[in-house]
Amino acid sequence: MKVLVFGAAGIVGRATFAEAERRGWTVTGLSRGACDVTDAAAVATAVAAARPDLVINCAAFTRVDLCESEPEAARLANGVAPGLLAEACARSGARLVHLSTDYVFDGTARRPYLEDDPTGPRSVYGATKLEGERRALAVDGSLVVRTSWIFGAGGPNFVDTMRARMAPGAEPLRVVDDQTGAPTWAPFLARALADLGESGAAGIVHYQNRDTVTWYGFAREIARQLGTTVEIRPVTTAEVPRPAPRPAWSVLDVERFERLAGRRVEDWRAGLAEHLNTSGER
Repeated sequence: MKVLVFGAAGIVGRATFAEAERRGWTVTGLSRGACDVTDAAAVATAVAAARPDLVINCAAFTRVDLCESEPEAARLANGVAPGLLAEACARSGARLVHLSTDYVFDGTARRPYLEDDPTGPRSVYGATKLEGERRALAVDGSLVVRTSWIFGAGGPNFVDTMRARMAPGAEPLRVVDDQTGAPTWAPFLARALADLGESGAAGIVHYQNRDTVTWYGFAREIARQLGTTVEIRPVTTAEVPRPAPRPAWSVLDVERFERLAGRRVEDWRAGLAEHLNTSGER
């Protein structure tokens, strides 16, 4: 299998590149500096040169709050670029696996979201990612994988932010307890992307780790695994307002993934333990 990974310098891109190498695939990774995914000519040249069987797009404008003040940049990276990649794949005979997000939903559900549930993004980030899904899926054979609450090595993420703030003598932490979702460890996600790429699946697939938890509960588990006694206080979203609204419910139904992959999704607690053991001192 020949694979081309866009956004290879980010958290998911790095893990996906490593997973492809682990499987013995021929893999090329391109960072934003190596190829701007909003540049149609650059994308076409990169795909034509690599001649991949599979293109995995991990590139995105993921700074959710900044998207609110830079909507055009967000739209180009999240909304327009996936269409450029899909078109380049169609010309070269490659298949596209494009990474998307739970933020395409409004967060008002109280059961796991199915792939065909109505969308309703509440933020610029979510709206631009939904546009990217539609542009990618306009090309037959493309696959969109929605996921949530990613953590891993290679970039800012909730786990490392919490760990840094849980040093001995740290002030009590205030963490939101009315947003529910499922953390997803990047290497587990990379394995899922590779499995789905091999399966030839198309359309939309949901993938996240199990089980559901609030950000507060997630922080408590981080503290438990670190063995720290820092005080963590639950707060509401209203108490810590941010520029971009977050979904209160970010739980995705992963049945289709498990059927395609022939296995259950992994437990995020195992990914957390591995991340804490391999990315810094406990």
